[in-house]
Amino acid sequence: MPDEGELVLATVTEISPHGVYVTLDEYGKFPAFLHISEIATGWVRDIERYAKPGQKIVLKVIRINKMRKEIDLSLRQVSGQERKEKIIEVKKSEKARSILEALKKNLNLEDSDIAKLENILLDTYDSLYDAFDDIARRGQKAIQRIGGLHENYAQPLETISAEKITIPIVEVRGVMDIRVKTSDGIEVIRNALRSVEESRSSSGVQVKTTYLGTPRYRLTIKAENYKVAERALQNAREKIQTAVEKSHGKFNFTREGSRKQVESAPA
Repeated sequence: MPDEGELVLATVTEISPHGVYVTLDEYGKFPAFLHISEIATGWVRDIERYAKPGQKIVLKVIRINKMRKEIDLSLRQVSGQERKEKIIEVKKSEKARSILEALKKNLNLEDSDIAKLENILLDTYDSLYDAFDDIARRGQKAIQRIGGLHENYAQPLETISAEKITIPIVEVRGVMDIRVKTSDGIEVIRNALRSVEESRSSSGVQVKTTYLGTPRYRLTIKAENYKVAERALQNAREKIQTAVEKSHGKFNFTREGSRKQVESAPA
């Protein structure tokens, strides 16, 4: 049974004049009740404005009678932020379960094998989703820090995690005006651009330079969040500028708009 104060995901089974009967999705469809007084602040004229049979809703556990096996719930005590966070938590849990099922099928594992794997992952991570998310982002580097993991699980875990979990990617970019008038100017520019493209960090930052037509080049950074991306953009820009000015060239940078997208984790 859940604890008092816990947020739960429930499925509405029946509407009555006094409230809503539900089952708790995360607790084996355990029955519980949402009294009409806990649906909303003030008088509730039509309960079905708030809940309909078959609907899934986030509720808060406000009373538990273990002797009578009764659970009372509240909708009005659940904030919008709490509802959002609970839905995200449930989706992550479902995603983690789907990865375990795929791994079980892929390797023809028994339920006992999956239970052991769960314990191994939870020795290193706070949740199963955190484990699979880290594996999707960092691949073998993440797997290597998991103690006691069977070697036959490593590659399937990496492959399935990358397939099932999409990593949010942000992109920041700008246009560089680069002018080097020495005889080896083209080589200086080429080496400067190549040096930042080859310096991929452990956080999975992707750096790309694109020729736009002399003397303009675009510098594009992709990373998992804006803080990392902005830092990488600054480092790359300064590295190119230093190389250019060392050869007595001129460098100017104009920032362009940023955008967010969702991609698979970089290889």
